[in-house]
Amino acid sequence: MKVPLLDLKAQYAPIREKIRSKMDEICDKQTFILGDAVESFEKRVAVYCGTDYAIGMSSGTDAILAALMALGVGQGDGVITTPYTFFATAGCIARLGAIPVFADIDPATFNINPVSVRNILERKNKIKPKVLMPVHLFGQCADMESLIKIAREYGLFVVEDAAQAIGAEYKLRGAVKKAGSMGDIGCYSFFPSKNLGGFGDGGMAVTNNPELAEKLKRLRNHGMHPKYYHSMVGGNFRLDALQAAVLDIKLDYLESWHAGRRKNAEKYNKLFEGTKIKTPLSVYAKDGLVNPHIYNQYVVCVPRRDEVRKILQNAEIGHDVYYPVPLHLQECFKYLGYKRGDFPESETAAEESLALPVYPELTDEMIGYVANVLIDAVEGRK
Repeated sequence: MKVPLLDLKAQYAPIREKIRSKMDEICDKQTFILGDAVESFEKRVAVYCGTDYAIGMSSGTDAILAALMALGVGQGDGVITTPYTFFATAGCIARLGAIPVFADIDPATFNINPVSVRNILERKNKIKPKVLMPVHLFGQCADMESLIKIAREYGLFVVEDAAQAIGAEYKLRGAVKKAGSMGDIGCYSFFPSKNLGGFGDGGMAVTNNPELAEKLKRLRNHGMHPKYYHSMVGGNFRLDALQAAVLDIKLDYLESWHAGRRKNAEKYNKLFEGTKIKTPLSVYAKDGLVNPHIYNQYVVCVPRRDEVRKILQNAEIGHDVYYPVPLHLQECFKYLGYKRGDFPESETAAEESLALPVYPELTDEMIGYVANVLIDAVEGRK
């Protein structure tokens, strides 16, 4: 049996006509940059995420970059984040001349560990941190209660990298909040593989601060307002109307897709009980949330990971490693002076993690096949 890691064709088929009709409408109007389609989608995302403002961006990467620019991050500023994440998180920091300051992860969630963050801030350091940027990795929120408390104590801005977690919930001071809505600015990606994915690149920044919202709007359009008058230097970070139209339709289905992924994750969890496979822990499930984890990826940890991958490949089971090299060990960040052993939990995750298919359209037969092959590979039965 062949099981792909992700099957976007299966997602597209039942909504094809709606999307094609909306795209034809945009094409007939010939309005491709910003405009009504983008504004409509922005309003709906703001409501969905529980924020006052949502500003469409050309990608999740550009959303992070614009967020840091809006907060005045620049040469020599420290931004505390995790080394176990996609490159864009730290890449955007470096592009502004700022300095990525890494803190290790909690192995239970793969998210930045508040204890590690506090340890960094309590040390005497030449780098003055300006921003704390937690990542809600794989679809589950970081420990925002603790992280926001630390950030306020040390006067740090909070930028949430929620690229993989739109719709994921967290109980903050007793109130249910969604990923991206708890800090100063939240950033989302609509890369096609995300739970809410477009037909190319796309992103969004959200905030409750009107001044930051206005800055973000200007920054995404070369710092321009009004036309051809530039009060700041920005970039070309605009969300395309065609992408917004596609995403606006898909937003109607997002909650059901979250539910489908969660059910598939639960099926895997039961099948892997009693094995050497370490399943992802939904740490907020006890809080009575609808979406404590949205499983943008279903990531297990296994021994002899690279050997196991070969067996999955031979069985035609799609899989991937997020992420094989933590950021502090990447060649381009050698100048930061980190070495192997500095962040042991991140390094262990990079060596053992393995992402399995979890998309809503998986059948029970497919899930059973993936589970059986993986169990046999890990337990050494084949």
